[in-house]
Amino acid sequence: MNAAWLEIVAFLVVLAAAVKPLGAYMARVYEGRPCGLDRVLRPVERALYRIAGVRTDEEMTWRRYAAALLLFNLLGLLAVYALQRLQSALPLNPQQLADVAPDLAFNTAVSFATNTNWQAYSGETTLSYLTQMLGLAVQNFVSAATGMAVLVALARGFARSSAQTIGNCWVDLTRGTLYVLLPLSFVLALALVSQGVVQSFSGAREVALLEPTVDASGAPVAVQSVPLGPAASQIAIKQLGTNGGGFFGVNSAHPLENPTPLSNFLQVLAILIIPAALCYTYGVLVRDVRQGWALLATMALIFVPLLIACAAAEQSGNPRLAAAGADQQASAEQGGGNMEGKEVRFGAVSSALWAAATTAASNGSVNSMHDSFTPLGGLVPMWLMQLGEVVFGGVGSGLYGLLIFALVTVFVAGLMIGRTPEYLGKKIEAFEMKMAALVILIPPLLVLGGTALCVSTEAGRAAVTNPGPHGFSQVLYALSSAGNNNGSAFAGLGVNNVFYNTLLGLAMFASRYWLIVPVLAAAGSLAGKKQTPAGAGTLPTHTPLFVVMTAGIVVLVGALTFVPALALGPIVEHLQLFAGK
Repeated sequence: MNAAWLEIVAFLVVLAAAVKPLGAYMARVYEGRPCGLDRVLRPVERALYRIAGVRTDEEMTWRRYAAALLLFNLLGLLAVYALQRLQSALPLNPQQLADVAPDLAFNTAVSFATNTNWQAYSGETTLSYLTQMLGLAVQNFVSAATGMAVLVALARGFARSSAQTIGNCWVDLTRGTLYVLLPLSFVLALALVSQGVVQSFSGAREVALLEPTVDASGAPVAVQSVPLGPAASQIAIKQLGTNGGGFFGVNSAHPLENPTPLSNFLQVLAILIIPAALCYTYGVLVRDVRQGWALLATMALIFVPLLIACAAAEQSGNPRLAAAGADQQASAEQGGGNMEGKEVRFGAVSSALWAAATTAASNGSVNSMHDSFTPLGGLVPMWLMQLGEVVFGGVGSGLYGLLIFALVTVFVAGLMIGRTPEYLGKKIEAFEMKMAALVILIPPLLVLGGTALCVSTEAGRAAVTNPGPHGFSQVLYALSSAGNNNGSAFAGLGVNNVFYNTLLGLAMFASRYWLIVPVLAAAGSLAGKKQTPAGAGTLPTHTPLFVVMTAGIVVLVGALTFVPALALGPIVEHLQLFAGK
């Protein structure tokens, strides 16, 4: 077995080992029980409540909870937009960068407020240190805390009986940020600095080249400008919060963001660790940890085969490169495989692991160029997004999305046996299914409708740099990323223009908030229902059968929705590639 494949095994083992301890810790945080950091953080929490005028014993209905959450996120969006538009007049701008254009500022503000972190810019040449820290990094925390708060509210909906409230939005946001995201980010940032990730307020440094060269005009070039900045602190939360926005333009392929194999392993582990652990947290909150393990097993049942498929496609190499004489065989000197668009220090399999994890988890960071993957290798991350970002997904948002699919599963099972569907003792009725339909149908509508608009208009086609099946894949990937709040890209598509900045910004906004509201509405409806004891005809929702059924529903919906579009892009490109082998 190639050593890179052992990395996948080690990754899955470490991830599984972290689920229970971290998940139990987060459950204690959201239940307000002692968690080990109380002596240090509890005074800070109380002070924040006093400053904001929050009463922790005052709970909210789902409508009030949703209104508070939406208003909070809207204010954050406006703050990030203002920082970008005014950054030339603000401090911590050693490179004297200009204000960001209105359309790009809108796109970026929406992107980071919605936990998408789509980037149509290069950070080191576009955004000041202040904008990166006060704007983007802050949103990395609060957008992640928003997703976790919605999940916790939904869990309360299942756990409570005949209740009118689902918790306090401000308390959930504060605890998620203060007790979960901040401590983990602090530890990870220190670990990344130890590996060489830069953390500095200095401006760019001029460094002498080891091998002087010439520029396009033939003039000699002996030095290179190396950008610096407070990167490590932002990298930590970008991964842990499944945000994914890079401090530098090439994201985690940049040697100052991700310099070593150890930093690479820590970062890709950080992408999935909270989404995976939240499954156990959910089980504790609903008083049945078996439910959490079943949901985690559902995620793994989909994720692991697709991860292996992606890694195998990249490790097998590209026949066109082989025909050109490139050596793609694994040996003692090289890892082998399709190395186009990949960093030598990571290799093909490690890059595929990152690509699968980042698109399964709604993270969107990259350590390689997805645009350069083989057609089938690129299909996997694209389809992981198109499944609805429920295979791990964003922190909180992935699990509440999967819970919506679980409701659909029990509904389908109920129809098969002629019984009112139930989940955790709650009858699933018309209102819950209407909310589930909204959650499941809105992202495909945004993705497929947006793709159709792009390929049928001159403005949309003008950004395609590689006409044909791959160009279609570039557009489909971009809308899949925005419409599911992922943020990764087939970066050959030129999206920094008014058309794409506006379209993708609207898609990101709708996909985030039009899903949060139905989920909270379902939470409120479920909380108001009485618990019904399980009967002889109740479908157990913690068994292998339920795991397989839920995974099947997720895959079936994804296949029926997107396979026709995938056939026009990566599938036909694969056939063309190997037809000329």
